[in-house]
Amino acid sequence: MSAAAAAGAGGEGLVDFLGTMRLMRERCAWKAQQTHDSLAPYLREEADEVLEAIAEGDPEHLCEELGDLLLQIYFHAAIAEENGEFSMDEVIAGLHAKMVRRNPHVFDPVVAAGGPYTIEQIEEQWQAAKAAEKHLRD
Repeated sequence: MSAAAAAGAGGEGLVDFLGTMRLMRERCAWKAQQTHDSLAPYLREEADEVLEAIAEGDPEHLCEELGDLLLQIYFHAAIAEENGEFSMDEVIAGLHAKMVRRNPHVFDPVVAAGGPYTIEQIEEQWQAAKAAEKHLRD
């Protein structure tokens, strides 16, 4: 891990950037006019560029492209927040809850005590949790 990575390991920059994104939406006419629909092509482009960087095996390029993809996530969260749809905190809380549900071998003491689990068993647990979530949404 680089010294810069170790220094930022606490995640404070993620919170700071949310304020930066809000400020950019407030003060930049182009950013202020963007919508989920207008940003959709950029989201796809940035995801493709992350995949290209992975294929290249260049960690510096991957780091840059992950930042660009994260910008898109923050952009969409800021728009949703302004529209009263959801906040970045809700995105994070939903993701956290999903990871806890889908990883009982890590977070559920009873399930974890039955391990260690094979990769196949972990994938089965993941798919079962995902199917249960889909069933609840439908």
